[in-house]
This record gives sequence, structure tokens and C-alpha cells, in this order.
Amino acid sequence: MKSACLKVLFLFTCFHLSCVTGLAQPNTTFSHEENSQSVRDFSGMKWRMKMMLPGEGIKRGLHKLPPEDIETLVWNNAEVPGDVYTDLWKAGVIEDPYFGRNSVKAQWVQQYEWWYAYQFQVTEGVEDQVVDIVFEGVDYSCEVWLNGHYLGKNEGAFSSFSFNVNEYLRISKNDYLKGQNMLIVKLDPAPQVNAFVAGKKTPWFGDYWRDLAPMGIWRPVKMVRSGKVSFDDVYANNKINEDGSADVGLELTVENTTSETREMNFVVSLEGKNFDSEEINVEFSQAVAPGLQKVKKDIHLENPKLWWPWDLGKPNLYKAKISLKEGEVNHDFNETTFGIREVTSKWNPGFEKGVDVSFPRSTYINGKFHFIRSANWGGPPDIFVGRTSPEEYYELIKLAKEMNMNNIRIFGWHPPEIPEFYQYADEMGITIWQDIIPLGTGNIPMEEENIAEIFNEGVKVLKERRNHPSLIMMEGGEEMMFRTRDPHAGRRFLERLGDSLQHYAPLPYVPDSPMTDHVAQEAGFKPKEALHALRYFYDMGEWLHEDWLQTKTDGFPIVPEFAITSVPSVESLKKFIPDDELWPPGLSWGHHWADLTRLRMQNWDVFGDEKKGSLEEFVNATQDAQGIIFKNGIEHFRRDKPSLSGISLCHFITYWPDMKWAIVDNYQKPKRSYYHVQKAYQPLLVNFEFKKRRWHKEEVFTGSIWVVNDFYKEYKNATINFEIKDDSQKSLFKKSYEVAQIEKNSAKKFFEVSEAVLGKVKEKFYVTLKLQDKDGTQISHNDYFFLIGDQQTATERFNEWKKERLEQENERGHGGYGSYYFFFDELTRENGKDYESGTQTPRARGFEQSNDEN
Repeated sequence: MKSACLKVLFLFTCFHLSCVTGLAQPNTTFSHEENSQSVRDFSGMKWRMKMMLPGEGIKRGLHKLPPEDIETLVWNNAEVPGDVYTDLWKAGVIEDPYFGRNSVKAQWVQQYEWWYAYQFQVTEGVEDQVVDIVFEGVDYSCEVWLNGHYLGKNEGAFSSFSFNVNEYLRISKNDYLKGQNMLIVKLDPAPQVNAFVAGKKTPWFGDYWRDLAPMGIWRPVKMVRSGKVSFDDVYANNKINEDGSADVGLELTVENTTSETREMNFVVSLEGKNFDSEEINVEFSQAVAPGLQKVKKDIHLENPKLWWPWDLGKPNLYKAKISLKEGEVNHDFNETTFGIREVTSKWNPGFEKGVDVSFPRSTYINGKFHFIRSANWGGPPDIFVGRTSPEEYYELIKLAKEMNMNNIRIFGWHPPEIPEFYQYADEMGITIWQDIIPLGTGNIPMEEENIAEIFNEGVKVLKERRNHPSLIMMEGGEEMMFRTRDPHAGRRFLERLGDSLQHYAPLPYVPDSPMTDHVAQEAGFKPKEALHALRYFYDMGEWLHEDWLQTKTDGFPIVPEFAITSVPSVESLKKFIPDDELWPPGLSWGHHWADLTRLRMQNWDVFGDEKKGSLEEFVNATQDAQGIIFKNGIEHFRRDKPSLSGISLCHFITYWPDMKWAIVDNYQKPKRSYYHVQKAYQPLLVNFEFKKRRWHKEEVFTGSIWVVNDFYKEYKNATINFEIKDDSQKSLFKKSYEVAQIEKNSAKKFFEVSEAVLGKVKEKFYVTLKLQDKDGTQISHNDYFFLIGDQQTATERFNEWKKERLEQENERGHGGYGSYYFFFDELTRENGKDYESGTQTPRARGFEQSNDEN
């Protein structure tokens, strides 16, 4: 009798497994739609959960609950996919951990083990079938029982695992009790040291989250039936030939669970999924020995429809249906969606290989340069995944495309995403640049056994996602080298990880980002590898933002991070900040990572005013400041194309309602900054280069007019309408410039502007640009505002403010960056204040009065 064992099963993101119930025997039809595979999804709210002290659940026999009994009806309700915290919140056990400072009250949750139970009926027999219970993802460590029988243990949040259950199922067509089954899952207490589980669990630290390690059955659980020979893995490894044809190389990993070699027939049909095409049918036979075997088959396409990012072409997708037959018996069926595209990298012009950089950082899709307009995903949409849904993913990726992003970067403090994420990216023509597994620290245990586990997790994550044409770039770590105690061991680890991943998918790989820190340099990486454009924020007050951009950010091939902060809308704030702490800011602002001093400073940099007149004024100003700094930076970087090949903002979203990096808040509401970025990310962008934002009235206003074109389309006989307006929007200067040709895939300065028109401006003036094609249709637009003031005086004031900020953060034992106590005199016992009673509502210092420039 076959014993229950743990086996890895790759349920591909693109698979749509037809659900056929009640099949006791493999079907004897040649139709793809009729086959021996059935999938029973255990997703939903029929699950129950219970808390136990660590080690007590087994002692008290929870794993042996009789499947006939109804004892679990009195346990707490639970949902799968989901998470422990959301189940407890819905049950009233904890308060909403997103609201106020409630998350600190929920820290006890991660110290316990949590038992999940699911009861289900089986009425059909399993003769000549293989039945597995498949877990697509459990965070982090779990053990599983079925009807009191121990199935096994798994560690690792991202990859699927399965157990064969043929001999443990209770089956009866007529007797309800005899057909009742009890599936029990014990979730172990959450890990508490990220370094020990790096690459196998999402980091739960960083400057936008508090100390709660997520845990739960976060992806679906399914019971899958198939014949004795079944698909374990399907990979469409395609190649584009020089003559424009393509070969789809199907790599089929097949498992024969019997002890004899079986002569199997493979029936393949291939057709367009989102475009019309003739169906291509291929049939072939091969002997399949017992165990896992790989079968390869090439399908030639004379005129393939290629998959493109949306700004380079159409995201054409194919679907392959494959039936696995033995004679007239159909053992298994698979449907896989894929795209035909080729990803290559080239060296960025202006950088010397082996001296400036170690890796090519320009990405080409099907031979065309893909300038990356990206943002770090910052997801999942909720760190407590029970609070989100596939519909939210769709809306968020749609918002990304509408913001003119052509790429999303999943960086190494965030997990690989659910199947729908990649599906929607495929369909919308958004490329994905991904740290395959989250590696935010290099101080991992370097024993070979642990390294092998990390590599194995990475390979399994990649194999599940590699059919997605949207996945175009792989990365190993995120600032992993920053804090690595052994630079050379860290580099060897990352390079070995890359070798493991590229064995399974021919995609570009970069070990880490940015690799310009002193640890990475000691490891032998080069000084110009990449730029994390973060110093304006972290060193706030050192430079006005346009001065920082012009003096500290040039000379890099790519910008994987560019970070500025802002506050969600008043409507969103009211969902997670208590009413009595809304304004002036109370303690919950600090708990949700509002850097109150830097927010005031950003506002002042952009507007010459802290904008503290009201809650709405302050909030809106932070969002506009974030957007304007992003916009000015994006345009600065894009003018350096093709030497610079991509930008990723930090972040598009964040996974709880914080007051930090996101452009779209936790409630899927775009901030005002979204629309500034949308403008700066226009594929065809008319823009204005300037050296400063503060001007004297008697100065001649100067700058340059540029056009950046990411399209592979040229424009002839275009016109740029340029205008300067005063405070009241009265025109001070207007001119039309004729542009003979805008070349495809280009960035070019066309005109210089030098006009003495500021004499009548009081405080602020505006610049607008409109680009029209030869027919007079507007094809790009842009706008800016500037201040009347003195750049040097403003810089000196900003520098002094930095000193005050550092004194507030770091002196007198205030806790430094990451603490928020120093914003509140009651908590630091300063200025005659003390936190003496829970009846008090401390207010942030610095919000007592306006502090404008003029």
C-alpha cells in the first residue's frame, strides 16, 4: 500500500483546470473538455479556527478530531485564502489592527499556534485515480492531518505542496457519516527573526510597517483528482527565429505513479487567447517510465503573434490545451496561457563594463528597447491577505497602466504575487521586474542545507510564474548587501541563486540592488551599478529637491528606487485614524509612519509654505509635493535616456494604511501625486528643463524644451505651444515652436527659453507646454509652477532646518528614525508637558502655527 508522502506540485498561475465532478474512472473520450481530472476548491468560509498554546494542540488531541462530529462548529469562523489576524478581527477577538494603534494590541497573536479545520464529503470512489490535497501557499510553517492520519509538514510561504490522500479518504455515496472527512491544519507560531527565514517568508519590518508577522493559509487549498499518469509541470519555452517565425518548446514534466512504463498519447491544441487564429493541433506518443519524466515537443509557428508591453505593441496571448491519454483513457488535462516574446539585455551607453558596471541594464523586448517606467509594487494590497480580493488586484494594475506605467517592480521586501496579478499584467501589457523571493537581508545562516532550501523555494516560485510573458527581469536581493556581515559570502550566495534561477528561465538576472554601498563595493561590485534615489528624503534639508537631482543623482544606468512620502486623503485618514487624533496630528499618525517633520519640510520646499492651515490643506499639499518632486525627478532621469534605461518609484501601493510612500492608498484611492506621475510617465513627453524653482523678479527666466519619446513611432511637423503665466493666470509670454521631426525611441532637447517677464509676478508663476501633431491634435501636455524667492536663502534655511530635525530625532535619547515619540512633547517630557493620563490626546509639535517663506 502506498504511504502518504509530501510531494511538490506546481499549480501553474496560468492553469485553468476544468472542474469535473463525480468521475470514478478516467474518461474514455478524446475531447479536451472531458477528462479524468477534477478540482475541488476548498476556498471559502466553511473553515473553522482555534487558538492553542504552542505544543498544546497535539497534546490535547486536536489532530484526532472525529470527522463525524460537529465540534468545530463552535470554533471561530475562518476563511481560506486568508490570514489569522483577519479571521480574529472578524470574530471580534482583536480590534482592527489597521485602526489607530491597535496593531500593538495584536502582537500576542504571533506567539500562538492556530488550528484550522475543514469538513467535507466524498461520495465518489478513487479507483484508478490519484487524489492529492494541494496547498498553494501557507505562511509559514504548518502540519497537516486528514481524518487523524498525519500527512506531513511544510515550511516556506510561497511554494505549493501536496499530499496524496487516496488511502485516507472516507468515501460513501449513501451514508453521510461514512463519507465525512476532516482536514486539520496546524499553523505554528510565526517566525520572529527574519534572517532565519529569508527568502521563504515575507519580511515584516521596514519603515512602513509595525511588528506583526503575517501568518495564515493565504492561497487556496484544493483536492485534485487525476489518472495514474499526470502533469506535474508544463512550460512553454518559446524562441523567436531570425526569419520571424517562432518555436514553442513545450517542456512537459509528467509523473507516472505506477510501477510500469506506460505508452502515453499527448494531444495538443494551440490557438490565440485574446486574438483570432486558426487552431493548431499536434498529437504524439511517448513511453513514460515510472516516476517523474520530462517530455519535450516543439511546435513551429510561421507567423506568430508576439506579446508586447502596451506601449510597444499588443499583448498577444496563446493558450495551449494538452490532454494526456492512454489508448482511449484520458488521464490528465492541462490548459496553459503564455506569450511569445524574447527578452534580452544590452549594456547602457556611456558605462564601461567591468569598471563602472557589472551588468547590462537596458531591457529589450523582441528587439525593441523597453524604457522602464515603473513603481515598486509595495504589495500585496493588504499584508493581511484576508482583507483583499482579485478584484482589487485588477483595479490596481489597471490604475498602474492608466498612470502610464509599463512595468511593475516587486522588490525584495515583498512576496511573489498571486496568479491573478500576473494574469492581469499579461493581459494589460505590463512587464514585471521581480525579486523572485524576498531577500532583504544578507545575514542568513550560510549552512548549505539552509541555502539549498532558499534556492529550492526560489526555483519553485519561478517555475510557477515563468509562463507569464509579463515576467521579464529577475533580481536576487533588495539592499541585501547593505547589512551583510560577509560581503564575499553574500555575493557568492546571490550569484549561485541566479545560476539556479536562470537554469529554469532564460531571463536577465541581477544579484542585488543598488550594489553601490560600501559592502557591495568590498564584494567587488562596481560604483555605478544602480541608484536608489532616497537621499533627498532621508537627508531631508541637505538640498532643495531640484538641486539634489542635478548634483547627486546623475551617472547611473537605472533607478530601481526613487522615494518621496505623503499622507492619504482625508476620506481615507478617517478610516484608520481616530477622530480625536485627526488634527492636529495625534499619536496614531506617528504609529502609521507619518514623518511629520519631513512632511512639513517637503511642503515648504515645493510651496514655500508648510500648508498647515487645515487638515485638508496639509494633506493635499503633501500629495502634491510628493507628485511634483516625483515628476521633476522622473523628467530629469528620462532626459538621460538611453544612458539611463529605467525608473521605479517607491511605491505604487503599500500593504496597510500608512502615511509613507504609496501613490495609491490602501483603499485603492489615487493620491493627487498619481496625476503628477501620470503626466511625467507619458510615453511621449514634452517637458521643460530648469535649474531652479525660485527666481528673482528681475532675473531672466531660462530653461530648455525637451521631448522624450518612448514609442517606436516618429512624429513629423509637430508644434510645441509654450506659455508663461503670472499668479492670476494672465499670459506673460507665449510662443509656438515648430518641430520638424521627433524620432522614435528618443530623448532630445529642441529649444532654449530665455525671457525677462517676471517683473509683475507676485509670488508664483506658471509654465505650460502643449505638443501637437501635424494635424493639430494634442499628443502631449505638461505644466509647472515656480516661486518668487532666493534659491540660496531657501537652501540655507533648509540646511538649518535639517540641523533642527536631526537634533529632534537623535539627541536627548529620542530614539532616532523609526521612533515617533519625539514628535510629541508629552512622550518626551519636554516643554513643560508630560503624558500623565489616558484622557490626554497628545498633539504633534510643529503644527501650532503656519511657517511660510514669504
